[in-house]
Amino acid sequence: MRLLYVCILMAFVACTSNTSQTEEERWQVFADNTTIIRDDFGVPHIYGKTDADAVFGLLYAQCEDDFNRVEQNYIWATGRLAEVEGEEALYSDLRAKLFMTEEEAKANYENSPEWLKELCNAFADGINYYLHTHPEVKPRLLTRFEPWMPMYFSEGSIGGDIEQISTEKIQAFYEGDMSVPEFREMEAKKKEAELEPQGSNGIAISGELTQSGNAMLLINPHTSFYFRGEVHVVSEEGLNAYGAVTWGQFFVYQGFNEKTGWMHTSTYTDIMDEFKENIMELDGKLMYGYGEEMRPVETSEIVLKYKEGDSLKEKSFPAYRTHHGPITHKAENQWVASAMMWNPVKALEQSYIRSKQDGYKGFREMMDIRTNSSNNTVYADAEGNIAYFHGNFIPKRDTIFDYSKPVDGSNPKTDWQGLHTVDENILVLNPANGWIQNCNSTPFTSALEYSPKKSDYPNYMSRDQENFRGVHAIDLLSNRSGYTLDSLIKLAHDPYMPAFEKLIPGLVEAYDKTSPKNQKLAEPIAVLRNWDLRTSESSVGMSLAHYYGTLYGRIGNSPEGLSDMELMNFLGTESPYRERLDVFQEVIAQLEADFGTWNTPWGEINRYQRLNGDIRQPFNDSLPSIPIGFASGRWGALAAYGARYANNTKKIYGTRGNSFVAVVEFGEKVKAKSMLAGGQSGDPKSPHFNDQAQRYADQNFKEVAFYKEDVLKRAKRTYHPGEK
Repeated sequence: MRLLYVCILMAFVACTSNTSQTEEERWQVFADNTTIIRDDFGVPHIYGKTDADAVFGLLYAQCEDDFNRVEQNYIWATGRLAEVEGEEALYSDLRAKLFMTEEEAKANYENSPEWLKELCNAFADGINYYLHTHPEVKPRLLTRFEPWMPMYFSEGSIGGDIEQISTEKIQAFYEGDMSVPEFREMEAKKKEAELEPQGSNGIAISGELTQSGNAMLLINPHTSFYFRGEVHVVSEEGLNAYGAVTWGQFFVYQGFNEKTGWMHTSTYTDIMDEFKENIMELDGKLMYGYGEEMRPVETSEIVLKYKEGDSLKEKSFPAYRTHHGPITHKAENQWVASAMMWNPVKALEQSYIRSKQDGYKGFREMMDIRTNSSNNTVYADAEGNIAYFHGNFIPKRDTIFDYSKPVDGSNPKTDWQGLHTVDENILVLNPANGWIQNCNSTPFTSALEYSPKKSDYPNYMSRDQENFRGVHAIDLLSNRSGYTLDSLIKLAHDPYMPAFEKLIPGLVEAYDKTSPKNQKLAEPIAVLRNWDLRTSESSVGMSLAHYYGTLYGRIGNSPEGLSDMELMNFLGTESPYRERLDVFQEVIAQLEADFGTWNTPWGEINRYQRLNGDIRQPFNDSLPSIPIGFASGRWGALAAYGARYANNTKKIYGTRGNSFVAVVEFGEKVKAKSMLAGGQSGDPKSPHFNDQAQRYADQNFKEVAFYKEDVLKRAKRTYHPGEK
């Protein structure tokens, strides 16, 4: 009897052991099928037998480079930020849960096609294997990653559409105030205008304008620094993509393969709407009016955890939803439902399929999925095509309604009427001028006289608003040919600042025409009078102009509703002379207080500093930094270099703008050069933590190793995941 018991026990232990080993054995198969080659800049080139193998290796390599950011993105996306950051993050978490709960994410995963489920499984396995083989890494919260987590990528870009939903308005609604005072909204908009403009530059050049006869593409996203890593991911199933990956994504977001290249710029197409709902209580149930009927409001409870001291507390919220979307705030004393694209399965499919296309036909078919909602796409390929897709997910609407404001949700005519086809959207293909540009500006100047015509499209399809980067790009691209990769890099770093064309002469004019003259302003005015409106490390004019434009934009009197471009031109041409001089006098006083003299070169003020792996850098004037000659995209700089101003420092330290940049030439073989702000690794002990910083300042791009023979020549380390 005892022998039988022992045998049963041994069988149970063996069975349990086999079960516990199943995951590790699966990891090992992935690892055996995957090779990572790190080049001389630490860029991981991941080679897998299958796409799933490559995804496994890609996530493993990302965790090696910056697990902190991989984890942070999923803490935020899955609505668990308050568990690490405290109660102030509750409404960010509530926003995430209003649009998708964990149960819904799991259901989306289960309903995915088998090939996508395999990639999601490989995503989770790659991160979990990294944590298994690196026990010294202590996650802040997520000790295990699940295959349903990528469903929280709304359309490929972490953040994307959902960040446009105001957490402040959600908080006001759920805390009972139900509204955000108008003056607070105005103040928020003013502060937002001071920030580095969000967005990117994409430029495609036809082979008719290049020395080689091959099409070229500028990939120039403007993100917060270190927001994306540089990767190369290859499989024996046709994957061979190089470019920028947001930490935690399993596909190249902006980049190229051997035959095609894609660059996303933020679109300002109207792809989100607000519906005022007519809510009433009927027999103890919440209902909303819709046409001639009453429909039940979907109600549920969302329970969130938040950190307080060393303990976790819980707070529950009621959640309400109509067929338009979740209730997010109140307007004009009515509940408002926010509608946006939320189709995570199709969005992930499109984001991955995009990277495997080998020509325009396949790329155009991929765009028919229509879930790339927050982006425009600038495109070039080896067939010689250049193209521009303005938006992708664009709901059809009845144009008698003004969707720039909340519309009446009880009127069925305000409902979305399906989606516009790609052919109905704004599309530019191979324009006769030979180039396409989008710098988050109007699509109606994307290709000069060959641009789409505003009158051909509904007003909601695009706002017709130019910016200084767009103006700058058009001027640089017009009547130019003979492009090489190096000349395209030079164009993308042109130092001219068009925002000051009216603002600075307007200040000089005010000084010349005002008496008596403030002699303290004579010398700085003389500097600006002779300034060529170009930025550089040695430019004092750039220092004066930056502080003047920033302060005047904040405190100047101007009409409401002006774009930032219109504001700067107004302040340079129509504002009172005395106001201009008073603001400039404040600027001189600030520079003298901060730096001892107004006569301070831009490079002594504008700096690059990376001290540690923190997501928010602790900038410090007393620690080493390097001078940067670039300037803010607000002033029209294509090579945008923007700062956060809550640093408690005198100097300006860049936090966003040019991050990953690449120039690509498509021909018989693809050629590319790239740059990454700082370096590939988030670990200060890594040689690749800051090894590109000076190259970044000097515009000294590195050659991209795309083909295996070139990768092997530059290989510094070759290994399988898990090997030390």
